[in-house]
Amino acid sequence: MEGSGIGQFIPLILIFVIFYFFLIRPQQKKVKEHKAMVEGLKRGDKVVTSGGITGTITRVIDNDKVEVEIAENVTVEVVRGTGIQSLANNTQEIKK
Repeated sequence: MEGSGIGQFIPLILIFVIFYFFLIRPQQKKVKEHKAMVEGLKRGDKVVTSGGITGTITRVIDNDKVEVEIAENVTVEVVRGTGIQSLANNTQEIKK
């Protein structure tokens, strides 16, 4: 009777292991890569915001804000952690 109790938990443990390796772990890796990319942003990088606005970083204000030029003589401050992605690190990649 006691052996059947432990046997009931084996499928639950297997399901947790599968979820960890196929869902949780890849998501953590993706978050870590995005954080490293955002911390590495510098002046001149092309970026796109979560709202779909593309622009060029003109100034790094502090550790959590950057100034992005979205049109000629139009700049906006963007918080780094709120959905900013790098398009290309230099202009040579865009010309390809």
